[in-house]
Amino acid sequence: MTPVTVFQDKTVALFGLGGSGLATALALKAGGAAVQAWDDNADSLARAREAGIETRDLREADWSGFAAFVLSPGVPLTHPEPHWSVRLARDAGVAIIGDIELFCRERRAQAPGAPFVAITGTNGKSTTTALIAHVLAQGGRDVQMGGNIGTAILSLEPPAADRVHVIEMSSFQIDLTPSLDPSVGVLMNITPDHLDRHGTMEQYAAIKERLIQGAGLAVVGIDDAPSRAIADRRGADLVRVHVPHGDVLRTDALTVRDGIVREPDGTALADVNGIGSLRGAHNWQNAAVAVAVARALGLSPEQIQAGLTSFPGLPHRMEEVGRRGHVLFVNDSKATNADSTEKALTAFRDIHWILGGKAKEGGIFPLVPYFERVAHAYLIGAASDAFAATLEGAVPYTRCETLENAVPKAAENAAASGAPEPVVLLSPACASYDQFRNFEIRGNRFRELVQALP
Repeated sequence: MTPVTVFQDKTVALFGLGGSGLATALALKAGGAAVQAWDDNADSLARAREAGIETRDLREADWSGFAAFVLSPGVPLTHPEPHWSVRLARDAGVAIIGDIELFCRERRAQAPGAPFVAITGTNGKSTTTALIAHVLAQGGRDVQMGGNIGTAILSLEPPAADRVHVIEMSSFQIDLTPSLDPSVGVLMNITPDHLDRHGTMEQYAAIKERLIQGAGLAVVGIDDAPSRAIADRRGADLVRVHVPHGDVLRTDALTVRDGIVREPDGTALADVNGIGSLRGAHNWQNAAVAVAVARALGLSPEQIQAGLTSFPGLPHRMEEVGRRGHVLFVNDSKATNADSTEKALTAFRDIHWILGGKAKEGGIFPLVPYFERVAHAYLIGAASDAFAATLEGAVPYTRCETLENAVPKAAENAAASGAPEPVVLLSPACASYDQFRNFEIRGNRFRELVQALP
């Protein structure tokens, strides 16, 4: 735990008692603050009381006595409309912050300059966060990883001069961290997302940019227009990362071509070829960002290469779950939309593609250019009719209804295909909610079915 001492002997209001909210309340209490917490969920309130946290309906509180208001990032701050607790805090002139803001203040108070890497982006931020943490840990550093990737930041060990915090940040978390000042700030990319919570694309991009503005060193992927503009505004203390398409190479960026990470002058820094967990151009960008961050924190080229090579990847993100003979099985259950599935389709050929579930807007029509990589498709779930219509005449397909039917059928066809390395790929391009509670359960079931094959 990181005790939050910056509010010692003061009273703090808190709304949202899920995992990070409960950890925040306990960290504030450990640092000497009084906490008045509330949640709309009765079970969360009961867990907080069991943990010794004082609960109080904040609609009935005297807000003039609060030094700050800590809000869960899952609660609307601005759109579609401010939560009632946000309106009460604003009316009382109480600062609205999140748990990462508490960490930033504690770091400045207790260990100014302690290494702190913050990573954001629409896509790829979890893999990149895990990759950076892995490379640094393999290089002998004391690494604490958390934030949006899973472990609440205040559940981690406190900041220290010889300890690196590697923290994934969503746009919601950035919005609640006004004094965000990481040693290294990473922006992977920006594409439209969460506009229901931010209103416009311009506002969404502006929130992402705040992470870069406060960073000592900025590492920015420049393969989309909003991120390029942010990099250009940043100017100094900046590493641009570029994965070129075609023959045009930028001379002001760390580039990745044919799996080799290179300096702007062409000097090779790392090789990601043959690393199963880093297949595809999107993972080349992830690797180049990790190279830039690890180098900035003092790792040698040999340490960085060893860390990249040994990276196991994340579950459900192009995760290699097994082989049967020459057939490779890949769990990409995290691909809940066409944009995510595109990355998997570009990474393989001779694909036996399991897809379907609860469809997103646009379906799989954006993936038509990659259909030539697909040997056969296996349809599951509620999207089967719509997806069959898109595949018709372009890709042979089988309606399987469930994963239990699709996996053995795909395995059988892949083994008989004659291709040198056919791939059975679960990359649904859909939410899981029609048949599974979440994408993790869907991916775990795929893994179980693969492991049960003869």
